[in-house]
Amino acid sequence: MTATIEPDVQSPEGPQPSFDSINPATGDVVGTHPIDDKAQVDAAVAAAREASRWWQELGFDGRKEYLLQWRSVLTRRLQQLADLMHREGGKPHGDAMLEAGLAIDHIAWAAKHAGKILGRQKVGPGLLMSNQAAYVEYHPLGVVGVIGPWNYPVFTPVGSIAYSLAAGNTVVFKPSEYTPGVGRFLVDTFTEVVHGRPVLNLVTGLGETGNHLCTAEVDKIAFTGSSATGKKVMAACAERLTPVVIEAGGKDSLIVDEDADLKDAAEAALWAGMSNAGQTCIGTERVYVHERVFDPFMAELLKQAEGIRPGYDDGGVYGPSTMPKQLPIIRSHIEDAIAKGGKAVLGGLDSVGDQYVQPTIITHVPEDSLAVTEETFGPTLVVNPVRDMEEAVELTNATKYGLAGAFFGKKNAMSVASRVRSGMTSINSVISFAAIPGLPFGGVGDSGFGRIHGPDGLREFTYSKAITRQRMKAPLMLQSLKRDGTTESRFQQLLTVMHGGSATLPKLPKRR
Repeated sequence: MTATIEPDVQSPEGPQPSFDSINPATGDVVGTHPIDDKAQVDAAVAAAREASRWWQELGFDGRKEYLLQWRSVLTRRLQQLADLMHREGGKPHGDAMLEAGLAIDHIAWAAKHAGKILGRQKVGPGLLMSNQAAYVEYHPLGVVGVIGPWNYPVFTPVGSIAYSLAAGNTVVFKPSEYTPGVGRFLVDTFTEVVHGRPVLNLVTGLGETGNHLCTAEVDKIAFTGSSATGKKVMAACAERLTPVVIEAGGKDSLIVDEDADLKDAAEAALWAGMSNAGQTCIGTERVYVHERVFDPFMAELLKQAEGIRPGYDDGGVYGPSTMPKQLPIIRSHIEDAIAKGGKAVLGGLDSVGDQYVQPTIITHVPEDSLAVTEETFGPTLVVNPVRDMEEAVELTNATKYGLAGAFFGKKNAMSVASRVRSGMTSINSVISFAAIPGLPFGGVGDSGFGRIHGPDGLREFTYSKAITRQRMKAPLMLQSLKRDGTTESRFQQLLTVMHGGSATLPKLPKRR
């Protein structure tokens, strides 16, 4: 990524600085984009603010029509979008199509469900306030800033953009500096649908441009990226008390029980660990296998791993590492795992090249190694045996992260899935929760907070509004300075009837 000056882009202060997006596989320049400064970011936010009144007045049905038109445009241009994702991010064309297709499905879901979830709903007032009719409704915040990642440049930001738009907000989108062309494609297609109105706006640039968006007059920031950068985003947003939703890193595990289908579990572990060059926050980096099936699982895993290779050509299962500075981190994690006693059964110290990382599997890795404790973000798997599911859950939860995970097995499935400290877990599959629009997406701990997708994702970009309407005079007028002793006595009697009964306490075990 190199910042350049383009002399044909003029401003009163001189040429506007720009940067190139680079194909990580070939080194070719895919596109050149401006580095927007504070004034330009503020102008984008102001334009979004101006458009918000029109967008909100459309109501849920009106917004639904525009969002569904956008969905259709993206579907018709899916090949074009996937090709851009392939060139700018390096991922295989098929993976790019899958990602964009899932994002299109989320756009449709948000458009169709926003009215039912966010519209006015009646709430039971309770006996004390039975003379009141009670309602809750959800109002848009105004302008939402979305800072997107490079590893899933369509699916991830659309999880915030589509749900924000469906809720009635306008959006300013800052895509990653590694995939700005994909971000421009999304914004241009939506702007085409709304006939040029600045409902979804684009700002491009490096980290400083993202910082400008955090300190601009937006009403919320949705950020996806590393935990370290997420903390910087929160610090910047604190200047204006701007609320944030953070989707940060993960160190997800896949647990294999003794009654699991080992063939399916191995296939899932390889896909979740290696696809997209391991650059998946909800992918698998750790695998814990019941000791009774560890050896047959490893045999199956290595058998299925034969022939897996990266490449930009059609035979490559995954592409290059998109972000060059991640390569030394991947190498250091492999080195540390082996130095502490781990055994590389596939790949190893020579797996990390200048662009590509060969698939690497290391077993019997100590739990204090970097490959277990820190996010690797490469096509590597740490596979360790465990004595039982209790140990598997304990080791899975012994992390500062808590994003997602998977479990393969039968009788212990729901029990283990519920006890894993994470925002999402798949049973006998991997990452399935992300493809279901009705489910919330997000983590705990250093993996962030807040939710996108589903009803929770729609409400994330609103504020709740409570409304009461008096239907008749209150039998007991409690909200009056003229309240007398008789009224207070009746209130006490009513409260006793409602809440004064003795609750049945659980029996405690006898002391020995």
